[in-house]
Amino acid sequence: MAKSAIRAKLDIIFKKLFSENLDLLHELLAGLLQLPKNSIKNIVIKNSEILPDSISGKFVRMDLNMEVDNQLINVEMQYGTDSHYKDRTLFYWAKLYGGELQSGEDYSKLKQSICINIVNFPVFDCPEFHSYFTVMEKNRHEQLTDKCAIHFFELTKISKKANKDDMTELWLQLINAETEEELEMLSQTGVAPIQKAVYVLHKMSEDEKVQEMARIREKALHDEVSAMSGARREGRAEGYAEVARRLLKRNRPIDEIMEDTGLSRDEIRRLQ
Repeated sequence: MAKSAIRAKLDIIFKKLFSENLDLLHELLAGLLQLPKNSIKNIVIKNSEILPDSISGKFVRMDLNMEVDNQLINVEMQYGTDSHYKDRTLFYWAKLYGGELQSGEDYSKLKQSICINIVNFPVFDCPEFHSYFTVMEKNRHEQLTDKCAIHFFELTKISKKANKDDMTELWLQLINAETEEELEMLSQTGVAPIQKAVYVLHKMSEDEKVQEMARIREKALHDEVSAMSGARREGRAEGYAEVARRLLKRNRPIDEIMEDTGLSRDEIRRLQ
């Protein structure tokens, strides 16, 4: 039986792996965006929380929010299925794009904003694991602006066979790996950044605190999916209220609970 490994596709492990190893984050961005790695000069990880414009506005928490050579980039690792994920990433892109423009500033100050979504479930009905969206005229296919870029990488469509010449796929295989055998296969490619990432994951696996953190997070994600499925089958508000109570106990933001359950802000606050 294959020995299980700590999973980089768990959001907390993903964030820890890349936020604490900027050289690996540098390599990951170059691989996913298919850029020469020496073309990326500077990466600054920013506050992952974007506050709403008003009290009634929606709060946003991003996984890896950063400025990369005067571009704004958000990388999201989504482990559990989300039926509203397309709308969610468009909303996140909009907050990223307009979030830094100060009152009175010229619109020319708006920066190219890129959302990278790594998802552990199928999103599009196509064989390709990478889908890239921008804003274009429908008939002429003329690009409106180069400031909008949204990428989806679907882990369920990734090959299990390592190709050392394809850095995009290698990084996704590393994130998707669930066994020590898979990590060893990736290490055997001899690709230095991948080997270092495997080493870091092994060190994280030896840390009891990280192991427990991953176990609790994975259980919480499974519990949320089970609870939501049960609520949908029951078709009753009480079912969603129970889901909301569980999420409140885990200190999930109210805006996220509203999105997951369909309950109003007032309904959720009454459950606190």
